[in-house]
Amino acid sequence: MFDDSKLTSIRKDYPILQREIEGHPIVYLDNAATSQAPMCVVKAIEDMYFHHRANVHRGVHTLSGEATDMVEATREKVRAFINAASVEEVVFTRGTTGAINLVAATYGDRLCNGDEIILTTMEHHSNIVPWQLIGKDKRIRIRVVPINDAGEVNLDEYADLFTEQTRFVALAHVSNVLGTINPVKEMIAIAHQHGVPVLIDGAQAAPHIAIDVRDLDCDFYAFSAHKMYGPTGVGVLYGKKFRLNSMSPYQGGGEMIGTVSFERTTYAELPFKFEAGTPDYVGIAAFGTALDYINELGIDNIAAHERALVEEATRGLLTIDGMRIFGTAENKAGVISFLVGDINSYDMGLLLDKLGFEVRTGHHCAQPLMNRYGVQGMVRASFAAYNTLDEVHRFVEAVRRVSTMF
Repeated sequence: MFDDSKLTSIRKDYPILQREIEGHPIVYLDNAATSQAPMCVVKAIEDMYFHHRANVHRGVHTLSGEATDMVEATREKVRAFINAASVEEVVFTRGTTGAINLVAATYGDRLCNGDEIILTTMEHHSNIVPWQLIGKDKRIRIRVVPINDAGEVNLDEYADLFTEQTRFVALAHVSNVLGTINPVKEMIAIAHQHGVPVLIDGAQAAPHIAIDVRDLDCDFYAFSAHKMYGPTGVGVLYGKKFRLNSMSPYQGGGEMIGTVSFERTTYAELPFKFEAGTPDYVGIAAFGTALDYINELGIDNIAAHERALVEEATRGLLTIDGMRIFGTAENKAGVISFLVGDINSYDMGLLLDKLGFEVRTGHHCAQPLMNRYGVQGMVRASFAAYNTLDEVHRFVEAVRRVSTMF
């Protein structure tokens, strides 16, 4: 993990970490929802507004050219970050949710009555509801991969769900609640044996582990900037070129057109076919800075640091009477969800906040998973590169203290 001097340097990038909550130093442990942004990202946003603000891809003037170049530079950085074959396969969206909805609405429009989609028990609502929406006028069946008590899928059970009616698979790379890193490469291979395309929800994977879409061989991969030290409102959809070319545009408007008449419209080439309207070019440019920041730290170094934090947190929390940790997969990312006795997760989170610890409580947009474990909600602590072992130790003692109040 990062040594003390490196951590001190990293933490200087985040002025928010100097805040206090009711006299207590803030400990930010809600990174699975939104990570903090370093000063270089905020400065990139400021620079874009002050010096390069102009619409992209449409103007011949200097400012438009500069803004366009900055957006396209980020597209190349994304391509390299996930090892896509070309920038044509990188579509900018408003987030993971927008990316999944794009695929559901455009690739999903070819689904017919009786077709089946495979999801897992641990999916975020953003990878459940879009598929239900496209099926509301069709009899499309969602089949669900079960998980064991540790929060792991069984590949044999997954393989048994495929039938002649299976048309699509959509699954999380990493669970936002359990931290489980799913064996997505093997799951994709099984799906492809049946000729079925696969979308991977990478919102919780991209900030924490190396992603290689060509090695995974996924058909689609979606993730968000705001969980990757970047701005809100920016996401990415990777799609294999032949898949994207086979799909109709998601929205109509400026930018995504070739020619328009009242009789007929032709569409722009990839990736612009799926980028109707003015994009958040300020956020996209700043996301490029966030990717530079991650690359400078090293994604493998971040993964090792967070793994050490979650392992230490697990050891400490298990010393607390009544502790239940959900998600004990051998292969997991920097997320730990728990309950203590019969203490409501909201009550625990509210009192932890009074002590300066910012955690997430509730169902975490994963109600089917809550039902699997027979609970209404959990407390979730999730880690990032700027969290420290000292914060982990203080967090454990804070949970212990709060637990004695009930």
